[in-house]
Parts: sequence; structure tokens; C-alpha cells
Amino acid sequence: MNTNTRSESSTLDTAAASHTEIAATRLEELRAMRAVLPHFVIPADAGATQRLSNVASISPEFVTLTTVVARKAEALGVGGPNVARMRERMDFADAYGPVADEFEAIGQLLRYSIAVARNEAGSAALIVYEVTKRLAKLPETAELAPHVADMRRALGIRARNMRAKAAAAKRKEAIIQTLTEEAKAAPSKTGAPEGTPAVTPSTKPQQ
Repeated sequence: MNTNTRSESSTLDTAAASHTEIAATRLEELRAMRAVLPHFVIPADAGATQRLSNVASISPEFVTLTTVVARKAEALGVGGPNVARMRERMDFADAYGPVADEFEAIGQLLRYSIAVARNEAGSAALIVYEVTKRLAKLPETAELAPHVADMRRALGIRARNMRAKAAAAKRKEAIIQTLTEEAKAAPSKTGAPEGTPAVTPSTKPQQ
């Protein structure tokens, strides 16, 4: 390895270490934002957002109209929701919607940037692999053969993982299809003889 190659390798190693340190700093900054974002709530489980979606999608106009009525109820001494709190929550939702959009956009672009970086490194690695395979067949560079075997094994792990995921997806689809067919073929649980149409709430037996 000549001096220029060693210098370039050292520079790249330093850059890799810098990426790790900078990424760790960005993570700390993002996590620190949780403390300064108002009404920041961590969902209890994966389905929490879905359970909120129906009511959360009510139009702001409807909420505004209800606050007018609630305000009149307060003036009449009739109990009801806290109007000030309702308005504050709607103001929060309106103000931070664009912030959430920006976070999501940055996340998608960062994922793409990561894919671009991995693609560039992977493409270069495939070129090295192909060249090394040819060199390993030559007598003067035959010592590269063990490296070719190692690279082939590592490349095969990725292929096997992809095949395993595809097979698992097919098995899941087959199970769902089987259960669906069994459910359709199963006799009614109403106690009626097999082949007799079951009476459902939407149908009535003829008098």
C-alpha cells in the first residue's frame, strides 16, 4: 500500500467515525425535542392511532360550531366541556400539522439517502467481486480464491434471506386462503341441518 492509498484510507476511516458521532448527536437532538413539543404523547400500542382516527378526523368547522354552543351553555350556567381547552387543542393540531409533515418528509428523504449510499457501496462491492473472481482464476493471483469464496458466501446469505422472506409471505397467504375457504365451507352454527340457509338479522323466514 503506497502513501497516497494509506492517506486516503485514513481519511475515509475518519469520515466514517465522524458520521457515527454526528448521527449520534442528531439522535440526541431529536430525542430532546420530545421535551419541548407540547402535548407530545407516546402511543400505548401499534393500534392506538387507528383507534383515535375516527373522532380525530372530525372537521374543524364542526368543533368550532360546538364551541360556540358550549360557550352559550357556560353563560347560562349549564355544565359542559372546557371550551378554552377545546380551542387550545385545535390550535395545537393546526399549528403542528405542518411540523409533522416536515418530519415525515425528512424521514422519507433520509431513508432514500441511506438507500442511495448503500446502493453506491453495494455497486462498488459487486464490481470488486466480479473482478476478483476473474483474477482468482489466474495462476499469479490464485491466492484470491479464498476471498472469492468468502464473498460468495456473504452474497448468498442475502439471497437466502430474500428467498426465505418470499417463502414466508407465500405460506402466510396460503394459510389465509385456507382459513377463508374453510370458513366458507363450514356448516352454519345455528343448529340448522347442513345445506339449510341460515337466518340472519337481515333476512326473515317467509310466513
